[in-house]
Amino acid sequence: MEDTNNLQSPTMPNLARAGSSRYDEFPSEKVMQLDSKDVKSVDPLESTNHEDEMEFYVKGDPFPVDPDAPVEDHQLTLRALVIGSALGAVVGSSNIYLGLKTGFTFGPQLFGAIFGFAILKPLSQAFVNSPLPGWLWGGPFGPKENVCVQTAATSAGGLGILFVSGVPAMYRLNLLSFDPGQDIGKLFALTIACAYFGVAFVIPLRKYFIIHQRLVFPTPTATAYTIRSLHSGKTGAVAARKKSLMLLGSLLIALAYKVATGYAPGLIFDWHIGWTLYRLGWQSIIALENYVTPAFFGAGMLSGLNASWSYLAGSVLAWGIIAPSLIATGKAVAISVSDEFPLLSMQAMKFKTPDDYIHAPSPRYWLLWPGVLIMLVYSFVELGMSSGSLIRSMKGLRGGVRGMIDRIRNRGNVQAEEDSDPSPLEDRVPVWAWVGMLGVSVLLSLTLIPTQFHMNAGEVILALILSFLFSFIGVQSSGDTDINPISTVAKASQLIFGGVSKGQHLAEIPAQRINLIGGLVAGGAAAQSTDMCGDLKTGHLIGAKPKVQFVAQIVGSTVASFLTVGLFVLFTSASPCILYPPPDGQCTYGAPSVSAWAAVATAVTSPKLPIPPSSGYTAIGLSVAAALTVVVKHLWIPKKYWHWVLNWNAVGLGFVVPQVYYAIAMGGGSVFYYVWEKRNPVQFDMYGYPLAAGLLAGEGLGGVVQALLQVAGVAGNGITRGTSIGCPGFEFCG
Repeated sequence: MEDTNNLQSPTMPNLARAGSSRYDEFPSEKVMQLDSKDVKSVDPLESTNHEDEMEFYVKGDPFPVDPDAPVEDHQLTLRALVIGSALGAVVGSSNIYLGLKTGFTFGPQLFGAIFGFAILKPLSQAFVNSPLPGWLWGGPFGPKENVCVQTAATSAGGLGILFVSGVPAMYRLNLLSFDPGQDIGKLFALTIACAYFGVAFVIPLRKYFIIHQRLVFPTPTATAYTIRSLHSGKTGAVAARKKSLMLLGSLLIALAYKVATGYAPGLIFDWHIGWTLYRLGWQSIIALENYVTPAFFGAGMLSGLNASWSYLAGSVLAWGIIAPSLIATGKAVAISVSDEFPLLSMQAMKFKTPDDYIHAPSPRYWLLWPGVLIMLVYSFVELGMSSGSLIRSMKGLRGGVRGMIDRIRNRGNVQAEEDSDPSPLEDRVPVWAWVGMLGVSVLLSLTLIPTQFHMNAGEVILALILSFLFSFIGVQSSGDTDINPISTVAKASQLIFGGVSKGQHLAEIPAQRINLIGGLVAGGAAAQSTDMCGDLKTGHLIGAKPKVQFVAQIVGSTVASFLTVGLFVLFTSASPCILYPPPDGQCTYGAPSVSAWAAVATAVTSPKLPIPPSSGYTAIGLSVAAALTVVVKHLWIPKKYWHWVLNWNAVGLGFVVPQVYYAIAMGGGSVFYYVWEKRNPVQFDMYGYPLAAGLLAGEGLGGVVQALLQVAGVAGNGITRGTSIGCPGFEFCG
């Protein structure tokens, strides 16, 4: 899940749950987590039949050279960059859709590794004697070029976090133009500042966290195992073909299904069971419904039982118990959405007067504050209880900065310092390259952000410094546990900028603009650097050239800068309710992270907190319970039982997301995955991740197609195209 917001290596059963999925309000929160102990127990050559090579292998070092691997004269090729960027674009497109639905996104690492192999391996064999130059087409497709594909995919699939959180929040608070199409220049400026600054300073982080600390990085390590096993002769090729077919098949089926549901949603997608019962004579539970969503069934498969069922528990508590109680006691009000039928909406987020926010809120607005505070408190207490990692990252900050200065002073002369990097000097990123890019990215940030968003240079520098600090926390946490807490710690930057705006006595509108832009720059750049550091870990294990990955990261980040802005404009043009919810609050995109970012910005800049007292007291009480749960877990519960402990981050997500059917789908997916793993572990190892990833990517791409059909004016409307049968009140529910 961003913010708890685990993939399976093809032939390595111990690599369960090594994929990544994340939720923008969870810690980036990769829900598919792989314990470091699991990685350390895996033999990276287990499936290669080179057991003698393992005799002298040291964990954390690059894998021993596979004598059967093809000679790769060209690791950096145009074909690798194009295919990798295209695969990253697929995941990035899906992540914008999924993120606007519930805040979930999933990482492209294994998706890019598997699909990249499936595409380029047969092509390289078919054109083995191609007359094209090596930099364009390369030679035999091997594991190191596969790393280049995967790296480009990861960077091209990034930056979506900006457009499912803080950027839409700025529109909801009327801080930018009414139409995002008029702000394309501003949005490009923001994404470019985050992308290139994050890529630039990841190179010195590699030296400290990968070479010196030798952190595990579970998902990137699993990706390296996967790449090596895919290239392990005929066995790897057969496994790759099976996985690729499952991935492609599930993706196409989910895509076609999602597009079809845009024309008959009440029949094949959104089953309004309560409405059907009401039409048969029942008078209660008219709002009972179920949602056949492949994406969130797949998300549950990747997230596991703990996160999925904690999310479901939070949804049931919030929307099945608290929300009806609020209506019954008069603490919140619902809005009628039908003159003929007793249909109500509990999702309003804007009200007629300021007093209505406090004394006559909707259940959704009332539940927002407990949800946000639960996630913030739980994440920060979890980070504090894992103080060993935090202390190491702070020590690493000092050592990393000192090493960075020394390398700049020595101008890359590694003889002037102890050199433990196994990469040959000529394969590394030259100091002038990353320092130059860092300087250019800082200058771009200092030029673009002040002119586009009316921040002064000091505030931009503060945001960049915070992103640098957050990157150490993010890389340390991701390297240790596979959990990237960037989005949650980015909330700390909102609190810091709230203090800055208070000290400057800024009016509410400019204070909110600085708050959100500062948080986006700090969190976005740090998230990008954390993901890129994981890619460098994969390359380190495979023995790929860091300078090749550096180029792939730049290319992929450039693609992401254009892709994410375009997709954001597309989705908001097709569904304006993402930015401007109607009075009843109902929208096909719940956008929970958007509400959370807007809520924090409002809370730290408003002269008076717009929070209902009963909501505030509930938020405090539940947050205390969440904090105590973390303390008890770390102090008295053995780690092997932690999966039984309630995940309050996911509970908070259930409060913030107003649709319970996502949680139901995830709960079902997690049970299916668990039973499958127990009943048939061999089949599970082969097909588990490809099935889940295909369902996620397929529905996400289907959402993109639906948005295109909406903009083109040929989407379902229940009148001339499609049907409203099965929809409450006979109003089209697509």
